[in-house]
Amino acid sequence: MAAQTLETRTWGSTRRRRVTWAWSLQVVVWLVVATALWFFADSGALAAERGIDQLYAAGRATGIVAAVLVMVQVLLISRSPWIERAVGHDNAARWHTVLGKVAFVLILVHAALITSITASYQGVSVLEQSTAFRERGLHMLAAQVGVLLLTVVVVTSLAVVWKRWRYERWHAVHLLVYASIALVVPHQFLEGTTFIVNDTAWWFWAVLYTLAFGSFVIFRLVRPVVRLWRYRMRVDQVIPHADGSTTVVIAGRGLERLRARPGQFFLWRFLDRTRGRQAHPFSLSRAPDGSTLRITVQDSGDMTHDIAGLAVGTRVVAEGPLGIFTADDRTQPGVVWVAAGIGVTPVRAMLEEHGPDDGPADMVVRASSDTQAPLIEEIRALSADRDVNLHVLTGPRGEGWASADHPATLTDLVPDAAARDIYVCGPPAWSDAVEADARAAGCPARSIHRERFGWGT
Repeated sequence: MAAQTLETRTWGSTRRRRVTWAWSLQVVVWLVVATALWFFADSGALAAERGIDQLYAAGRATGIVAAVLVMVQVLLISRSPWIERAVGHDNAARWHTVLGKVAFVLILVHAALITSITASYQGVSVLEQSTAFRERGLHMLAAQVGVLLLTVVVVTSLAVVWKRWRYERWHAVHLLVYASIALVVPHQFLEGTTFIVNDTAWWFWAVLYTLAFGSFVIFRLVRPVVRLWRYRMRVDQVIPHADGSTTVVIAGRGLERLRARPGQFFLWRFLDRTRGRQAHPFSLSRAPDGSTLRITVQDSGDMTHDIAGLAVGTRVVAEGPLGIFTADDRTQPGVVWVAAGIGVTPVRAMLEEHGPDDGPADMVVRASSDTQAPLIEEIRALSADRDVNLHVLTGPRGEGWASADHPATLTDLVPDAAARDIYVCGPPAWSDAVEADARAAGCPARSIHRERFGWGT
């Protein structure tokens, strides 16, 4: 970035490329759905004249669309680099969740229609048809078990449930979705008449499943093991702070090959006895230097409450870098970072890379008190060194997102905020308030950047 001047830089070019990739991904998905349904129609499935036969065909069609959506779900959450670059980790996780709900409804409709209409064909009750395991084959029994497991996953994913669960317990249950898919897939190849009349359709579906699950296996299972050996990351320093946060410095070899950027995060797994099964998202709190990566963690329950107990030398697996919350996504020749609590970590790293050719900049930090603001002294030093205007708003929360002691809007602090990129990081409700204020100030949606961490990872 420093090679270009403020006048010659093409703001928003990276974002435009990413938007193009995201739209292209959606077009591909719709083309896949259309192709799958074309194979279905080409098999003669839509030639039925009776109403009951048409309902049966509709049941099969819903199953086909659900299968495509399930594969898109798996691909979105596979942590494939090209998916991450196209839509960002938070968007991929959000789309994964939305598509999962749609696919689940379609699966239930598919199962209900096929079972009830088949029961009508056979002249038996729906219960008898559902429990005719011997006549229907083991692959159909496996499909029924798969749907049951998927129902368990969906129920536990409801907000009213998972907000009362520890992350680790939810994640363990969520892994059942992959078992459910493995149980459901065989019946599609063994029962689907589309495959019987058209070999091309068989290969079409085989390639789809290979791409989706191959991506998952490579990037979720194989790559972390390869990185463990390749980068040899270990905990180098553990530094507790007076505000209750803890900084962890991770050293390794050849870390510049990760191409991590300030503002991005990794999914960290510390391989000791108590934390080895847990992977949590933490943003970099310092710009990468090629030999170390640094995170700063605040106690928020689960494994974070005893992060200060990490032993120096503990091996580390880091999946990433993830996210598009970086300066590459800038659209305007000016920037405002707005952060609360431990949300200062990614913007502190971005502040570190800000140079004289990167335009005017303001940093807004919201904290309950100066002593409770993580990394505040580092932020003060960096702001002074990089000629960035720093606004620290302390005290109890007032109306909007600012404090009662320092009531302010974004334009009160930065009069030309509408001509800046706004980077927001903090608790969801607070960030919503900042975003609403930015929109009220006239900031275009493309210039407001947020990173939303979630459990769909």
